[in-house]
Amino acid sequence: MTPEDISLFSLESGKAFAKKVAGHLGLPLGAHEERDFEDGEHKCRPLENVRGQDVFVVQSLYGEPRLSVNDKLCRLLFFLGALKDASARRVTAVVPYLCYARKDRKTKSRDPVTTRYVAGLLEAVGTDRVVTLDVHNLQAFQNAFRIRTDHLEAKKLFVKHFAPLIGANEVIVLSPDAGGMKRAEAFRESLGRALNREIPVGFMQKQRSMGAVSGETVVADVAGRMVIIIDDLISTGTTLSRAAAACKELGASSVSAAATHGVFVSDATKNLAHPALENIVITDSIPPLRLEKSPVMEKLLVLEAAPLLGQAIERIHSGGSLVELLGD
Repeated sequence: MTPEDISLFSLESGKAFAKKVAGHLGLPLGAHEERDFEDGEHKCRPLENVRGQDVFVVQSLYGEPRLSVNDKLCRLLFFLGALKDASARRVTAVVPYLCYARKDRKTKSRDPVTTRYVAGLLEAVGTDRVVTLDVHNLQAFQNAFRIRTDHLEAKKLFVKHFAPLIGANEVIVLSPDAGGMKRAEAFRESLGRALNREIPVGFMQKQRSMGAVSGETVVADVAGRMVIIIDDLISTGTTLSRAAAACKELGASSVSAAATHGVFVSDATKNLAHPALENIVITDSIPPLRLEKSPVMEKLLVLEAAPLLGQAIERIHSGGSLVELLGD
């Protein structure tokens, strides 16, 4: 791919991941300026001509010690707007981890629906397209936007990792709650095709109220089987540790977890250290910043999602098929 009519940018906080995407595409990252002012305000602008260009901005929106989620979102919005004002032909926000996507409906009176609000902000600055990876609720994400959206999935990465490890062993895919069954079913089907046999699927009954999780009934036959718990993200790890413990008590031979986004907040280090949970597989959409000095790192494997994002950008730019990219 040549940079004749395409430009690839990232803000400083997302540069490490964006460089991997750029390397896959064979493109340089565009030069830009980020300036902080003494009163806490800031500005972001491209330092090269983007007039008539198909511009992609790669930026995962997760919080970290130096920059909050809100800091990153605000900077991204301002930069997208600046690109549009600089006469970019099309501006695409490539957001592997999309913030505020978990609050996608009203669960209590007068609740905010932040998924829709973030969509409105991205649309307001002139964003033409949004590309993301394994959002919490796909239907809510697609319904929130009035601009083009593309939803990528990491399931092929997980299948490629787990299939050789499973071999002829008995395995079952488990959703940590009933709401994640569609995700678990899709992974089960892909894994079954890779192994050329039917794979069973189950779920764990879970209730959440005021942040507290209860319920530990596993609705599946896990005895003597390798269990793979599949989810979109890991936050505190409470759900995973409870599910893993319940599966081991029911006779599971091993329990592994696979989740696209490793958020790892609060007591995640303690919860994920549970001996029943033997392996944890995530992607690099969020670096495991909060686990770096923890023993949990010994059972954590981080898969690269950058090539998938790079292929998606290449196909979007050239008019290729994302359906073929995501298919088995």
